[in-house]
Amino acid sequence: MTSRSRRLVAEHGQLRRPTAWTQLLKMLGVTVSVVLIAGIAVVGYVAYDLSQTFTANAVALDGQESVPPDIGALKGGVNMLVVGSDACEAKYSAQFGDRCSDPGNEGERNDTNILLHISDAPRRVTVITFPRDLMVPIPSCTDEHGNPTSAMTKQPLNVTLDTGGLNCVVRTVHEISGLDIQFAAKVTWGGVIDITNAIGGVDVCVANGITDPDTALKLAPGTHTLKGYEALQFLRTRHGVGDGSDLGRGSNQQVYMSSLTRKMVSSDVLGNPATLLKLAHTTLSSITPSASLTSPTLLVQVALAIKSVPLNDINFVSYPVLTDPDNPNKVVPDRASADKLWAALSANEEIQVTGQRSDAVVSATPAPGAPAQASTPTPDATASPAPTAVALPKNIQGQSAAQATCSNGNGYKG
Repeated sequence: MTSRSRRLVAEHGQLRRPTAWTQLLKMLGVTVSVVLIAGIAVVGYVAYDLSQTFTANAVALDGQESVPPDIGALKGGVNMLVVGSDACEAKYSAQFGDRCSDPGNEGERNDTNILLHISDAPRRVTVITFPRDLMVPIPSCTDEHGNPTSAMTKQPLNVTLDTGGLNCVVRTVHEISGLDIQFAAKVTWGGVIDITNAIGGVDVCVANGITDPDTALKLAPGTHTLKGYEALQFLRTRHGVGDGSDLGRGSNQQVYMSSLTRKMVSSDVLGNPATLLKLAHTTLSSITPSASLTSPTLLVQVALAIKSVPLNDINFVSYPVLTDPDNPNKVVPDRASADKLWAALSANEEIQVTGQRSDAVVSATPAPGAPAQASTPTPDATASPAPTAVALPKNIQGQSAAQATCSNGNGYKG
């Protein structure tokens, strides 16, 4: 039986007194923190002025009270879920057409679900993207009003936010992965626009070009600096890339996330105090965090842990799926492949991504502005894994942040 609830006001977490922030900043003398974006899952580094705005709507997660004050005590690594919400915000609703103007589209869905795993020493980062059309059991959750929701035997993952809020998305992904998720954050479409603008845009390579009437996105072949609404269009496009599936969109988002990661660790962001400050204030006003994520000490520790990880050890992978036997337009978990991923993360083993979606991502590194041609996978993607690395099953597709890849568009029609 399906139970749905409308958007609710988030339960407030415990707020720290402003003096705690002042004391922390004096002690640290640094401006480092975690920045989250949707869609995708994106991490940057700034902890400047966590204001009342950031903590006011913090959401309590089940079991959150057990999170220790030091991430070094989190055995098995740190797990953070980043949820991209399609909520309509007054500032941008006019740009989203029927999604925000049609009364039949009310509610809020988690269209992007990204799990960030930071391993124990040696630190490695794995970013797992879960398709929104993944058909899974939805557990009973406690919504933002403290009311229990009904469990569901088999529903798309993207109904969980509207059903029981951020806490319910976390509960569901915990059931899928078996991982304890200590932190979570929700970012809206408008938040994606504002955060992308704060860093001056993200460079993405497009092979073949993109023409998508659904999102009104048109990109010629070559490299583009995406800003604002155009960046959101790129992240949302489905029929403009690959085979037009939600899986193709996920692979397209990996192109964006890997490029964003490289920019975040570049001097353009980390070496520019003005950009850092703007990014900090923009991000803190654009996301809804779990109550545990508002702890200044933990937030800085998480950011510092990520900052030290080499790009080769930051991997973006898609959760492995199979076609749903009950509905060819949906997918179900490939648990056999997923179990190998969870086992590798649990053992903190180095992983080798061997699967690439040839219909969604083209491996290439074109010169800026030059058309990208489809090619065979780069040696980095197909080489035999190092002796200590675990080669993931082919059905787990993805790339590392060190790889430059291109979106495989459906063709440009100017």
